[in-house]
Amino acid sequence: MESVPLVTAVTVSLRFVIGVAAGVVATAVMDLVMARLPEGETPPFIAAGVLTDSAPKNAPERLASVVHYIAGWLTGPLFVWVLFTSEGLLGGPSIVAAVLAAAVLYTLMVGFFVFVVLPRSRLPSARIADIRRDWAISAAGYLLVLVPLVALGFRLV
Repeated sequence: MESVPLVTAVTVSLRFVIGVAAGVVATAVMDLVMARLPEGETPPFIAAGVLTDSAPKNAPERLASVVHYIAGWLTGPLFVWVLFTSEGLLGGPSIVAAVLAAAVLYTLMVGFFVFVVLPRSRLPSARIADIRRDWAISAAGYLLVLVPLVALGFRLV
């Protein structure tokens, strides 16, 4: 049985670190996008409200921030994992693998919020469509930053 070279093991670990760093930057950019949308800053309060079983307007602001930033920072390494998986399925690194990974992650981000978190919120149904739209835009903004940063970082290791 052959052992995996140390360089390969270290490279994989470093790529997850790159995912975290890219997630931090992408979350900061996502904040800028969310601030410009009518319902853009609502999703973190929805998540905090679901966690505390309260209406989003009564959700703790600190918890909303913590949930938002931890989720954003950890979505970076999740993208790295999905990218590794798509590369494995498609025979190696390629633009197609990166696009597939981004599409899968976008679907997971939007789908989890829209079908799991949002239905548990205590919001009037009149706001739901706008919140969905603004979350979809925010998630796209996040990925438009994350994917190139991860690709650039992968070139460095």
